[in-house]
Parts: sequence; structure tokens; C-alpha cells
Amino acid sequence: MTKRLASKHKVDRRLKVNLWGRPKSPFNSRNYPPGQHGKAKKGKLSDYGTQLEAKQKMKFYYGNMNERQFRNVYRKAIQKKGNTTENLVGFLERRLDTVAYRAKFATTVFSARQLINHGHIKVNGKKVNIPSYLVKAEDTIEIKNKSKDIVTIVGALMNKEREVPDYIQLDEKNKKATLIRIPKFSEVPYPVIMEPNLVIEYYSR
Repeated sequence: MTKRLASKHKVDRRLKVNLWGRPKSPFNSRNYPPGQHGKAKKGKLSDYGTQLEAKQKMKFYYGNMNERQFRNVYRKAIQKKGNTTENLVGFLERRLDTVAYRAKFATTVFSARQLINHGHIKVNGKKVNIPSYLVKAEDTIEIKNKSKDIVTIVGALMNKEREVPDYIQLDEKNKKATLIRIPKFSEVPYPVIMEPNLVIEYYSR
């Protein structure tokens, strides 16, 4: 088992969910936090504890973003007109690493981030190596020609663990995808219950 995979498994147990919906998650067979006291029953969380847990779930789900990055997404969400919860989810789903993951160019957000960092992905025909780059509706992302036969990319597209959501149009043959629209919270295929409203409450304290 790689260090990265072991780390993700530890996250699943700590947060008490199969965060990414992976069939090999240890939470499927050991649904308690890591450590010798993992099985101990814990009391009901306070409002702060519930909000913190919701924030940690979303932060880890989107590739374990650091606190500064995640707080900046929140700030953008409250500054934009409209529903803050929808704005928050919209900004997270527009990240290039998220779109690449949703398009099945990678099996995890972490792997998608590596593809971008190594210059394998183009947006509207131009190479972009910034994972946090915000994709706009109708933007096209694609694997550059020299990278289309990379084994991990081919394998990710063949993987049947998850489907490409309706708000992304995938041209699998040409390894190209278009973000048709910015999704609503209800459209995002989270494998676990997410509560972005509690994330807003956490940062609004």
C-alpha cells in the first residue's frame, strides 16, 4: 500500500465515512476511527464540533486543500451574489483538479492534481498547470496529445466505479471534456452526505 493510499484510508476512519466511495476503503469493514481508542463511544458533538466535522469532510474530499485555500473559497462564495452554499459548491466544482477528476481523467482528486502539475492537461487548447484554476461553463479540458496513452489515464477512463456527471460532457475517444454548466449542490455526486451549509456556519462564527 502506498503512503498516499494509507493516508486516505486513515482519513476515512478519522471522519467515520467512506469519503470517496471507494470499494477498498477500510471503513467498509472497520467503521471506527484509527487508534487504540477508536471503538470508544463518543458523546454528541457540539454545534461547533458538527460544523468542524462538516468542514473537514469537504476540505479532505476536494483533495485535502490547505486551510488558507479553503477559507479563500469561502470568502469568494460570500462575496458573490446569490446563495452562499451554492456558490461554495460551485467554486469547488469549478477547480481544474475537480473537473479532471469528474471527467474520469484520474481515479482521485489527488491524481488529477498530479496530472495538472506535470503539464498533462490543457484548457481551451492551452496548457494549465494550476490545480486551483477555475474552469468556466463551456470551457473544454483535454489531455494533451503526448499524454493520451499514459496508463493511469487510460485506466481511469475504463474504471467503472463511478460515472461522469450530467454537467460534464465527455469525449472519451479524444480524452476531452466540456463543463456544460456550473452544477447545483443537488447535482454533485457526493458518495457521502455533505453539509456545505454547516461549512458556511463554521466560517461565519
